[in-house]
Amino acid sequence: MVKKPFAAALYYRACLFALFFVAASVSFNGYYDKWHFSEDGVAGENDRFQFEMMVDGTAYRPFVYRQMIPTAANAIDRAVPQSFKTWLYNYQGGGPQAHIEALFESTTAENPVYFFRYVIVYSATFLFALLAVYAMHLVCQTLDLPPPAAVFAPVLVILLVPYIESGGGFFYDYPELAFLALAVWVALRFRWWWVIPIAALGAWNKESFLFFLPALFPFFRQRSSRLGAWLAISVLGLMCLAVYYPIHLRFAHNPGGALEVHWRDQLNYFMHVRDFVLGTEMTYGVPMLKAFTLVPLTLLAWTVSRSWQSLPGVIQRHSQIAAAINIPLYLLFCSPGELRDLSMLYIFFLLVLATALNKWIGKASGAGTQAL
Repeated sequence: MVKKPFAAALYYRACLFALFFVAASVSFNGYYDKWHFSEDGVAGENDRFQFEMMVDGTAYRPFVYRQMIPTAANAIDRAVPQSFKTWLYNYQGGGPQAHIEALFESTTAENPVYFFRYVIVYSATFLFALLAVYAMHLVCQTLDLPPPAAVFAPVLVILLVPYIESGGGFFYDYPELAFLALAVWVALRFRWWWVIPIAALGAWNKESFLFFLPALFPFFRQRSSRLGAWLAISVLGLMCLAVYYPIHLRFAHNPGGALEVHWRDQLNYFMHVRDFVLGTEMTYGVPMLKAFTLVPLTLLAWTVSRSWQSLPGVIQRHSQIAAAINIPLYLLFCSPGELRDLSMLYIFFLLVLATALNKWIGKASGAGTQAL
């Protein structure tokens, strides 16, 4: 009798892993085919933040500040013996003694100077995609969403990431989603100081994590006074600044700036009605309407309006704070049409989808019961 529940739980977890692994793989493949790592000769090629420039520390600001994965790749590259790197380079198809088909269609990956670091960045980005699905699932579970919605909402979000990456996609997007979801989950479940390592890593990955912290206030407020919640956010903010400031100093002389001002570009984007209504982009190998066009935005607004009243009050307050911070920052400092730059609303989007799915599943179950 004891073994049966254990076997059932093990089977459920194995199936969950398989589903999340496949969803993360599909999402990562969609991102990689669309943008790669901005190196030469690919669709996402860009001469300001190519892979080589990111790992060498010569990329333009503010992109060069996103140093978590590049720094880790450089550290691992220095620690691993050259003999192993040479063997792997030859074995995977890049060298004269290749045994299998090359893993990457990239001239950068074929360069032995960058090959091993390319493998690390490639692997780490995928693993963060997988971690992001699990982290979003934990958020849904903590809010007591029914299992179908708690499973399939994270899958839908991760599958939509390549679509949301309209106009640009980067290896630090998946870690950003993972850290945002982990921060919300930990804030919901535990005391605020457990968020400290997540805040440090989140700021190391992307400096904008600092601005997400006030959106955690409603969660901290559930376990402490108003003053205590603000003190927690202040400490976490200081942690993010302590991580970011040395990086800022290190790359202070790189070209570019700490911020890029794009409000004029935003105005121009909305003035070109045809692009806003009919702009298309290839995602998953299919031409689709861009995420930041009229029809997808209307569908999103419709979904939000149908789900808003069903969201927990703490999530409503979280999303209101996140929107009050993220939307002005997006309009002022982000390139037009890049929906991924509204990333502080990812968790809100996740829970809107989960709520909509839950309602749909509930109605479908009810209809099925009546039919029986």
